[in-house]
Amino acid sequence: MSGQPTNSAGVAALIDHTLLKAEATRSDIARICREALQYRFASVCVNSVFVKQVSNALRNSPVKTCVVVGFPLGANLPQVKLDEAHVALEQGAQEIDMVIHIGGLKAGDDAAVLSEIEVLSRLVHERGAVLKVIIETALLTEEEKVRACRAARDARANFVKTSTGFSTSGATIGDVQLMRREVGREMGVKASGGVRTLDDLLAMVGAGATRIGTSNGVKIMEEALAKFGS
Repeated sequence: MSGQPTNSAGVAALIDHTLLKAEATRSDIARICREALQYRFASVCVNSVFVKQVSNALRNSPVKTCVVVGFPLGANLPQVKLDEAHVALEQGAQEIDMVIHIGGLKAGDDAAVLSEIEVLSRLVHERGAVLKVIIETALLTEEEKVRACRAARDARANFVKTSTGFSTSGATIGDVQLMRREVGREMGVKASGGVRTLDDLLAMVGAGATRIGTSNGVKIMEEALAKFGS
């Protein structure tokens, strides 16, 4: 688990530079790829329709191609999520952020939730990629958040992630702390949704986050450069 960043490069390395809006165009995606290469963000996170464009733009760079699956509701059939992940990986995705079946978890069908994560986990890891599991904390009780984190951990996912950014609210300090408690020190915790400033990012890292999903990466980096220097 990483500690607080002490320079601007350390801040950049935490950020998944994200654009998931329905109205995003190819030129918007090209712009965020250029920004990610400039600042050396951890990844560019996009919808699967853009995976090939992003993978090509980031080729031979340390910036990863991250693709969301089952996004944003998580209510797809498990086979559809698997197929979407398979195509994304074939086209160059190196990280997959999948949304669990939230209604299944709330109905107590933990076995089905675990099963769909396990299937994706096997596929993603066979390809040498990283799996992040979005549990959509805003829609869950504390007990449900615990069960979701345990399912992701038992399925050997690499990260648990708070939110899609498309629900009633995003990441909170309390949720990040709970997730870190439940998954221990071996898994990553990604805080996503509502992280708009450097102070927001540092607070999430202080609570236990090791990755930050945000569409405000450039603004955060401007603040980091002002605070830490280059």
